[in-house]
Amino acid sequence: MSIKIVVTSRSFSLNKTLRIELLQHFPENVVFNDKGLYLDGQALLDFVQGADILVVGLEKIDENVLKVCPNLKMISKYGVGLDNIDLEICQKYGVKIGWTGGVNRLSVAEVALGFMLGLCRNLFLTSLQHKSGIWNKSGGYQLSGKTVGIIGVGFIGKELVRLLKPFGCKILVNDIIDQKQYYSENNLTETSKEDIFRQADLISFHTPLNTETTHLVRKETLELMKPSAFLINTARGSIIKREDLKWALQNKMIKGAAIDVYEEEPPTDLEFLQLENLVCTPHLCGNSEEAVLAMGRSAIRHLV
Repeated sequence: MSIKIVVTSRSFSLNKTLRIELLQHFPENVVFNDKGLYLDGQALLDFVQGADILVVGLEKIDENVLKVCPNLKMISKYGVGLDNIDLEICQKYGVKIGWTGGVNRLSVAEVALGFMLGLCRNLFLTSLQHKSGIWNKSGGYQLSGKTVGIIGVGFIGKELVRLLKPFGCKILVNDIIDQKQYYSENNLTETSKEDIFRQADLISFHTPLNTETTHLVRKETLELMKPSAFLINTARGSIIKREDLKWALQNKMIKGAAIDVYEEEPPTDLEFLQLENLVCTPHLCGNSEEAVLAMGRSAIRHLV
């Protein structure tokens, strides 16, 4: 009897190349998320029931999932974050995790850099205004030479550091891991999160989601920021307390923000999404064509 592989990830399931490559290795008994469903709760349990192997994206994998998959051997991660998978429960049930960090680092870092350039040079707002017949020639300010704060200096944070080098920015960094040699070699200034909030012209978040980073951006930290500063989140939605960022943007406490990730996906607070000083994209930063293939092939390699 062949093993049952269930692919919950929508992006993987809808990618023709990844489907073909997976089926070349495992030609039988593979279930794809063909309808592109957001799988959560009972819908997720029904979809994965009886699986021997799971290929998951952002779906929440907890004990309830493992209970309906008593023969589950392995979870292969399509993507880089593991905060949606209860690793302790997987260890308890003897389920192995297939994961490789950083496979979409360039894809995410490019979007973070793009947000920085677009916010600094006022490209997003003036484009929207132009389409409404408003001729606003306010060109913002240059990114070059500004102070950039990077909170979380892992695969993606380091890639952003590399991309920022031609701009001659002063880069402030904060991470829980001691990386003094790397900081010294790349002319980075290690400092506290609070100092980054106070000093940076732009702050970009690249941390995993855990108890320390949940609602890291909230009213108290937003009040530390300069009114001319921008905030960028391409990491995890719950790093930001949405209502507090909404308050800060509505009251012009900061100049603007760009976010690609949300506490609730897809988000439903249209009043928040329609703020003119907010740039919002639909969790696409890690989904360049190249990154999709890299993440999918990484997941397949772990299965093989």
